[in-house]
Amino acid sequence: MITNAVQLRPVLADLAAASRILAARGVVDGFGHVSMRHPDRPDRFLLSRSLAPAMVTPDDIVEYGLDGEAIETDAPKGFLERYIHSSIYAARPDIAGVVHSHSPSMIPFGLVDVPFDAMFHNAAFLGGGAPCFDIAEGFGATDMLICDCAKGDALAGRLGSHDVCLMRGHGSVACGPTLQIAVFRAVYAEVNARIKTQAVTLAGGAPVVGLSVGEAAFADGPNRTAGMRAWDLWRHEIREVTGW
Repeated sequence: MITNAVQLRPVLADLAAASRILAARGVVDGFGHVSMRHPDRPDRFLLSRSLAPAMVTPDDIVEYGLDGEAIETDAPKGFLERYIHSSIYAARPDIAGVVHSHSPSMIPFGLVDVPFDAMFHNAAFLGGGAPCFDIAEGFGATDMLICDCAKGDALAGRLGSHDVCLMRGHGSVACGPTLQIAVFRAVYAEVNARIKTQAVTLAGGAPVVGLSVGEAAFADGPNRTAGMRAWDLWRHEIREVTGW
């Protein structure tokens, strides 16, 4: 039973909707997941049971501790990579939403030495760039999955104070101070990747001029407020289909 489940029903609905939003926007497909820190218990977080993102409902949400283990002993099977979320929440008290995806336009940036930085104002959260986590550096040859606390902690360490971290040969994580902002960033990180790829192609070796660090810092503020119009639209679209 989720702590304060009855009172949190609208929150659980938003989290389930976030999962479906990310699927509808092409950020996740049959794989990937989104979580949020428990609003009443900062030492816990909420994440769907192991399920394709577009199928998640409020009843599928499970409560976890920051060790990545379910609070209820009879909880349904969880995602193997739930340690991505637990380790980031443990390391970053400022974070309340985490998205892990295999966002297809972003994966190449974890494979080449090309900076993944902000190309336009909606991607201002990338003004400081995005580090790349290479699991082989600390763990050798693996199945590439963040399947325990040690790997999760290493990923969180590489993320550092950034909002997005690439994962070589795997995908990425996007984080935010709220669930809604984390979803916004995951969506626009994917858009930013497409724009940068197009810009580099058009440039043909000439410089590509994105946002400066100062411009990104200024632009990120409005994105946290006015930019939430995007969330309102996406949330409305899910509600029209599901009724919740």
